[in-house]
Amino acid sequence: MIEFFDRAGQAAAFCQDGQSICLWDGTPVGYLVNDAVYAFSGRLVGWSQNGWICDEDGKPILFEFDAVGGPEKPKRQTKTAAGLGLPLPIKVTPDPRSPRPTMSHVWSDRRFADLV
Repeated sequence: MIEFFDRAGQAAAFCQDGQSICLWDGTPVGYLVNDAVYAFSGRLVGWSQNGWICDEDGKPILFEFDAVGGPEKPKRQTKTAAGLGLPLPIKVTPDPRSPRPTMSHVWSDRRFADLV
């Protein structure tokens, strides 16, 4: 299981199957296609690279434990157990991919849960 943490070091999301992204409570909210991150509505919400999930502007929003580059990572906070993954929604045909922006070294002001 890949665990993702937010800019405060709080457990925010996880990916158990290498594709589907769930919020920490187990709610499925998105999926990965190569390096693109989509909401189940098919809307492109960001990018995955080097252990980071960045918003559509290239600003980091979540990180894995071993993420490389990007802004300074906060100390990870004590986490509860991840919620049980709920059934996945049907994926809508994804929007066309826009060019991936260069990854910023500044945290996004947005929350991942608000993007999806």
